[in-house]
Amino acid sequence: MQDRERSGLITYWQTVTWRRYPQPLQANITLSWNKTLELTDDIQITFEYGRPTIMVLEKSLNFGRTWQPYQYYADDCMDTFNMPARRVRDLNAANATRVICTEQYSRWVGSKNEKVVRFDVRSRFAIFAGPRLLNMEGLYTRMESMKGLRDFFTFTNLRLRLLKPALGGTYVQRDNLLKYFYAISNVEVLARQTTVNIMTVESELKKGVKLERKHVSEITEAQRDAYGQPRWKPHTFPVSCTDVGGKSVDWV
Repeated sequence: MQDRERSGLITYWQTVTWRRYPQPLQANITLSWNKTLELTDDIQITFEYGRPTIMVLEKSLNFGRTWQPYQYYADDCMDTFNMPARRVRDLNAANATRVICTEQYSRWVGSKNEKVVRFDVRSRFAIFAGPRLLNMEGLYTRMESMKGLRDFFTFTNLRLRLLKPALGGTYVQRDNLLKYFYAISNVEVLARQTTVNIMTVESELKKGVKLERKHVSEITEAQRDAYGQPRWKPHTFPVSCTDVGGKSVDWV
């Protein structure tokens, strides 16, 4: 899913402001594909006007019926989630699938204007394929032999739980409540399809999906190689369920 602007003007999805403070300002964003996918690169979420202070990335393996954490994000992991702060580079072959909490993307960076929050996939691949990913055969061999490794990169749905907005490096200031909100301009998920269960897809589509502003498209690696095409970069446009073949973004 990408939203590249042809006109040069940035468009983004935005929540309401935190005018009801101290009531929490929280939002869930659900991405649904109605198929089983396997990550091939980092997930990147671009936030305008500050990255969340607290956020959780979750995934589902059964089309949204149950969810499990993928990664925790906070400016203070121990205080927020009772977890030590870690980076993927701290992991090794024995714990590459560990769900971690990172402070890398949540702390205020001042004038650097950092916008992107990542879920690191390539760094985990590098544990088995080397820093330049030259030994991909080694990675694929581990995926077949190491229990749970392939499943870790597999999903049917992704969900962002936005729990606390950016505060500009300070505590909540009541005079600035209208400046606290979430604004997402782009979500990039690169993945390939693994297996397709037609009956399951039809069942999920019959339940109905909720579509609003942004929608998802993906191209598998095999398709990209076959046609020699770069990544799709679709513009933002309203579309019905049938137009996207069952793929949806549910903005809550």
